[in-house]
Amino acid sequence: MNLQQRVINILKKPQEEWPIIAAEATDESTLYKNYIFVLAAIGPACSIIGTTLFTAGFGLLPALVAGVLGFVLTLVGVFVAAIVIEKLAGSFQSQGNRVQALKLVAYSYTPMWVAGVLQLIPLLGMLALLAGLYGIYLFYLGMPPVLQTPDNQRIPFMIVAAIVLIIIQFFIFFVTAAIVAAMVVGTAIVS
Repeated sequence: MNLQQRVINILKKPQEEWPIIAAEATDESTLYKNYIFVLAAIGPACSIIGTTLFTAGFGLLPALVAGVLGFVLTLVGVFVAAIVIEKLAGSFQSQGNRVQALKLVAYSYTPMWVAGVLQLIPLLGMLALLAGLYGIYLFYLGMPPVLQTPDNQRIPFMIVAAIVLIIIQFFIFFVTAAIVAAMVVGTAIVS
């Protein structure tokens, strides 16, 4: 399936798309190369453009650092989240391996990544976080087909997983913000 069709399907008809995703034979590198790299780049790229154009006193270098760092940390965060989900699966009577966990995490992040385009206008960028709520719902829908999570374990597993994913996202945000703030303050002091 091509990227555009997968994005449309996971956003518009996830209950039909999750069983297809669950059955697909793939590996981690293919998921990263054909899906995660592309979608995870939307927010950082738009953030670089939006910050540079619309934020007074914020130079190109801090915007680039924030974008690149955010992108790299997102890639790492997706991998860490997949590892955590894989390890948690057994505790919630679920099955799955790293690839299945990565599928669940990556496709659940889709709305947040697509909403990253809102970062073209910095004030709208925070709305991308709201898309993350839809991502939690996508995760909930994807657990049974992807990890064979029984119905009685879906809500507890989803709550624990959502907490983990939110912590990872906040970590990425705060690390990026701290480094960029240090750059901006350092540049202001030197000037």
